[in-house]
Amino acid sequence: MVEIAILRLEGHDDRIALPFHATAGAAGADIRANFPDGAREGLVLEPGARALVPTGLAMAIPDGFEVQVRPRSGLALKHGITLVNTPGTIDSDYRGPIGILLVNLGAEPFRVTHGERIAQLVVAPVTKGSYVLAETLDETVRGHGGFGSTGRG
Repeated sequence: MVEIAILRLEGHDDRIALPFHATAGAAGADIRANFPDGAREGLVLEPGARALVPTGLAMAIPDGFEVQVRPRSGLALKHGITLVNTPGTIDSDYRGPIGILLVNLGAEPFRVTHGERIAQLVVAPVTKGSYVLAETLDETVRGHGGFGSTGRG
C-alpha cells in the first residue's frame, strides 16, 4: 500500500471524510465534495454543463506514482454525471488544491451536495518513456488502421 499524505485546506469542512476504499476489494478510494465556508449549499450542474468541484484537500503523492481520478459508476448510470477528462491525473509534484472536473451528460439538472462522493482515486505507478526520433517504424498487421478500423461486434 502506498501512503498518500493529505492536507485539509483552510476554510473547508474538516468533518468531511478523507478518501477511503468503500470495500476491501475496491480499487478506487471515494473522494467527496467539500465546499468552502459560504458555499456549503453545493451547486447545480445543468445538462451539458461542467464545473470544478472542490474537495478541500491537497496531497503529496510519492515520486514514481500518480493518482488517477475516475468517475463513479453509479453517478454515471443514474444521472449522467462523469468527468470531463477521464481518467484525470494528479502528478506527484503537484501540491495544490484537488478539484474534480464534473460534467452532466444527463437530461436533468443535478445538484452536487456538500459531502457527496463525487469521484474515485486510484493510485498507480508511473513508467516514463523516452521519446526518440526514428527514420521508420516497424510494420504491424494493423498498420495505419485507426479509429474503428477493426470493425464492430
